[in-house]
Amino acid sequence: MKCPFCGCLDSQVKDSRLSEDNTCIRRRRECPECGSRFTTFERVLLRELTVVKKNGEKVRFDRDKLLRSIQLAVRKRPITPERVDKIVNSIQRRLESSGEAEISSTVIGEYAMEALANLDNVAYIRFASVYKDFCEASDFEDFVNKIDELAKNKKTTGE
Repeated sequence: MKCPFCGCLDSQVKDSRLSEDNTCIRRRRECPECGSRFTTFERVLLRELTVVKKNGEKVRFDRDKLLRSIQLAVRKRPITPERVDKIVNSIQRRLESSGEAEISSTVIGEYAMEALANLDNVAYIRFASVYKDFCEASDFEDFVNKIDELAKNKKTTGE
């Protein structure tokens, strides 16, 4: 593993342990060249996924990009980083087990919105405002009104 500090191509594993949700292995490493310590995570990759964007462009699935977008949506909300990581792991497993090698970016966005809708309305609205590309304030207002209606219906039906 390449040292992120000095670029040395050799590092020693000092400690390995499973993550809290047992989806990856956390490895604590030390560079023999500069003595710096850093952490890496090893995850199982069931299949290589290709994302087909709205414009037709195909790119390799980037778990970190999905993680960053969800982290941005939950920023300053009472949601732990572990919970966000579980959501991203769940979405990735769902995509990998779909049997498809090419996944539409729309599907990924829908999965993320579904997870955020069940987690936090504010985070859901934040994500949706970027994902749905609201052009006018009225688009945003209509969406928020729909969320409010759904929340009221959940309260009256006892869900």
